[in-house]
This record gives sequence, C-alpha cells and structure tokens, in this order.
Amino acid sequence: LLPYSARDLGSILTTGAVCTEAVSTEFVRSPRDRVGFLWVLQYPPTLQRRDRVNQMWKQIYVGTVTLTSTMQGQSCLFVRRLVTNLASCPLSTVPRSNIKPKGPMHKQRQHVKSSKGVSILQDPGIPVLRKLTRQGLVELLASSVVYQEYPLIGINKPAGLSITGRDLCLISLLPDLQQQLQLSEKLHVVKASHRDHSGLVLLSTCHQTTQHIENAFIQARRKKEVITSYCAVTVGVPEPEAGEINIALKQQSIGEQKMVVPEFHPTAGNFRRKEAKKAITRYKVLDAANGCALVQLQPLATFESMLEVHLTLKLCTVLGDHVYSGCLGKVLDVPFRLPVESVIPRTQVLDETLLQKLHMDQNHMWKMPIHLHLQRLTIPPFGTKKSETVVTAAPLPYFSRNLELLGLTKNEFVEESTKK
Repeated sequence: LLPYSARDLGSILTTGAVCTEAVSTEFVRSPRDRVGFLWVLQYPPTLQRRDRVNQMWKQIYVGTVTLTSTMQGQSCLFVRRLVTNLASCPLSTVPRSNIKPKGPMHKQRQHVKSSKGVSILQDPGIPVLRKLTRQGLVELLASSVVYQEYPLIGINKPAGLSITGRDLCLISLLPDLQQQLQLSEKLHVVKASHRDHSGLVLLSTCHQTTQHIENAFIQARRKKEVITSYCAVTVGVPEPEAGEINIALKQQSIGEQKMVVPEFHPTAGNFRRKEAKKAITRYKVLDAANGCALVQLQPLATFESMLEVHLTLKLCTVLGDHVYSGCLGKVLDVPFRLPVESVIPRTQVLDETLLQKLHMDQNHMWKMPIHLHLQRLTIPPFGTKKSETVVTAAPLPYFSRNLELLGLTKNEFVEESTKK
C-alpha cells in the first residue's frame, strides 16, 4: 500500500495516515529493491512477532504460499485500514479472507488487454504534434479557429503545443498562420492556455486593443472577477461539490525538478520577497461517476500548474496529469497527500477498474494527454463594442470520448456556443 520509502511509523504518519488504539503494530515492507506493499498487522503484545512476520512476508512475496494460507492459524487479529486527514475518522477493519493475493491482478490486466473496447489512442486518436510538419501544424491551427472579429481571433489549441520555445511553437508559427488566414497585419498572442493544456488562445492584430484587454484582465483579477473557465476530468471527486481553494503557491526544487507546491502558512514577507504567491481557484463538480468527475475550474490568479496543484489539495488529480498525480497515495482506496519532498513526476497510475473503462493498459498511460481544457474566455468591451464578449471552445474529440467512457454527462457548460 505504501512504497519502501515509508520506513517507519513516524514517516507514515507524516503522509497523513492515522493509526490509533494501543495495540502492537508491525509494519511489513517489501524488499528494498522491489516495488511492493505495506501490510499493517496487529498482534497481541506477547507474541514474538518480528521474525515470524518477516518470514511470512518472504513467503508471500516469492509466491511459495498464498497470503490467506500464511495468515491462517496465526495470531494476527486483522489488517487495519489507515485513515487520512482527521484522526476522528472511523477506522474500518478488513478480514483476512477479503485480502486477495497478487495472482488475480495479473488476470485483470490480461482482461484489460483483451477487451474489445477501443481507447482514445485508436478512436478518435490523439494528434501527435511532433510528427506533423510545419505546414501541417499551420493547417491544423487554421482549421481550429472558433472566433474571429477584427482585430481578434480565437483558436482551439491542441494539447502539447508550447506558446514560446526554441522548437516549433505557436509564436514561430504566427507568420505562417497569418498568411494561411489571409490577414494583412501581423498576429500576436493576447491570452493562451498552457503548453500541456488544450483550449482557447486569443490572438490579435492590433497592439492597442491588446493593451486595453490586458489592462482589463489585471483589473478583473484584482476584483476577483472570473476571466477564464476550464473544464477538467478528475480522478476522484472533490468534496464539497463546489467551493473555493485559497492556498498560496510557491516553486520549490525537488531533486533535479522544479515543482509547484502549496504554501499553507505564508507570511507577508514571503509575498513581499515573491517567495510565494496568492492563488485562488473556484470549482464546481458538474457531474460525477465511477470515481471520476467533470469539474469546472475558474482561476482568480495566474500561476503555473495552479489548477493541478489545487486539485491535489482536494485529493483529486487531473486525468493524464503525469507531473502532480504523484502527490497522492492510496491506502485501501483512501487517498492522501504524500510529503512534498517525496514527490517526483511519473506516469499517472490508475486502478484496474478505471483502466478497463477507458480501455487502456497501464503501460500505455504515458500517452494519455492531460484532460484540462481552457473552455471559456470573457473578453472586455473593445473597439465599438459596448458589452463583453464570451468566447468558448469545445473540448477536443478525445476529451469528449473519455467523458462517454466514464459515464460523465456533457454539461451545458461544455456545450455552450460562442456568444457575441
């Protein structure tokens, strides 16, 4: 249930797990060089248990006996479930007869592989941008225009296309896109979704209009007015179903990686020295099924990876998030946050039931794009317009397909058409 890095009771408690009652508890781990599970076994204090427990683990791990037969006849009372967050949460016990050996898990994986269903990798497919030529990318962007009213143009950007960079990026493609759309003036970026996110990018051919809109965005953020709305598919359902996450964020080096982490107790000095930044996200669960949810996210600040990190504070991760999904662990299907220093980017791991619904194999999960889509952008009045403009972009086909596979309903929020 926990990796080998959880070496003792103290380190386990720092993960948020709580184990109570004055009963002798033995934490059994897999060997150091193996990925394994942590069994929490409770015995009478008089039992000479350590040697016997280690022997039991070795027998279970090498497969010489099943877990049930090993436990049978021993003085093990039960396997205790670890609970997250509050120590006052009720603890539940799991009878040893309900503990399954590793064998059935292999059968489940085989079942996923042999499933007749088709994943998004085959239908409708995921655009692989690195395989497209420069002209192919330009044609893809030109076909993705969802809004055009002088001097503004809105396009529905695919996930994985960076805005700036040394290789092919959006800014480097703008001259070709201008020619493809037969525009007489140069294009530049006003507002854009992150590289890994899909969704709206607002372009302009007038710098004066751009300056006016950017100033309006700054004023709106100061007033805590919503400018952008995202839709996301989450693994886990946020509780409560609607609310506001107001936790400051900061960047921190973890190993060789720079990660965004929450700052739960920032000081005025942290903000003044720009060591942390205020970050607020409003959210609302639009639909939930099979342990997943379609969630509307409305950031009231700008910070890299803000939405992904804030969702982990609700014990959820975005489907396809291969960076911050490692922030959460599970003990008997109960999620909890891991210590910040132990988190490293890794391919998202889903349970077998969810993989089966998505017709995916865990070995192919690295191909799953993040399901975080900038769906709606509110533009303040510009030019001769006296009212604000709301531009929307529908999620990409693979996003909609996974909604169907998970049994999530497309809400009006997703289907809403462009308003002018």
